[in-house]
Amino acid sequence: MQYRRAKTPGATYFFTLVTYRRRPILGESENIDLLREAFRYVIKQHRFKIDAIVILPEHLHCLWTLPENDANFSTRWRLIKSYFSRKCRAYYQGNMTLSRRKKGEKTIWQRRFWEHQIRDNRDFINHVEYIHYNPVHHGLVNAPKDWSYSSFHRYVEAGVYDVMWGAEKRLIFDNNIGHE
Repeated sequence: MQYRRAKTPGATYFFTLVTYRRRPILGESENIDLLREAFRYVIKQHRFKIDAIVILPEHLHCLWTLPENDANFSTRWRLIKSYFSRKCRAYYQGNMTLSRRKKGEKTIWQRRFWEHQIRDNRDFINHVEYIHYNPVHHGLVNAPKDWSYSSFHRYVEAGVYDVMWGAEKRLIFDNNIGHE
């Protein structure tokens, strides 16, 4: 069976992107800076809005809204991944297959990514909350406020969340929200 991606111009999408063999290369601050640089570079060429994001050591989740007449998130991801891979110093020689090693390619990302088209406002809110709670879910921090690499702090500044959101009780999400 061949997988088909939903492609609706101007839509909002949830994405999960994972590093190759879940190597924790995104746990290094210089790689976070490089990933930010890759996003800025691609956004200048192919506009889109990052509605929410969290970067964990071996994967990231984000919500994007594409321009009104554009559904091409695949190109954007290809450009972000290739920009990061070309410049990344966290290059794991041992993770490359022989054929890829001969071509001189870096294996940093899993080849594919997961996407979900947001259906409505409730779906949007559920995915934003899933993104912001993800570091707690993975046991990296006790509260979303304690994770630096997240848009959670932007949402607190905008008054969407209280700074203690997600700190006092464990949040459980439906199985159809998020993907890792």
